[in-house]
Amino acid sequence: MGDREQYVRYQQDREVLAVIGALLDPQVGRIAVRLPRNVGESAVAAWERDEPGEAGEESRAERELRGDAAELALIGLAVTSRGVWEGDEVVVDLEVGQIAAALRTAE
Repeated sequence: MGDREQYVRYQQDREVLAVIGALLDPQVGRIAVRLPRNVGESAVAAWERDEPGEAGEESRAERELRGDAAELALIGLAVTSRGVWEGDEVVVDLEVGQIAAALRTAE
């Protein structure tokens, strides 16, 4: 199979994956998770950090790295707005997409 055919097949696969995502979106919401205090505090610090200006031209790796940092900041926002501190942990409801981003990054 040529590269072009493979690319077309992958595009079709992505379209089916998007359909699955659209079907799942209304079925899933937030999931309560527990994070150690230091991890929760680091996420909050990422949310509170001021980043200078807009990103300039980036490589794919730089763009993905910035995206991961943004995901952490959004988890920090969730901790700030709805997290409950319990001793050495924080319990927070995270969006499934945020959990997926963290799991993807851990691979």
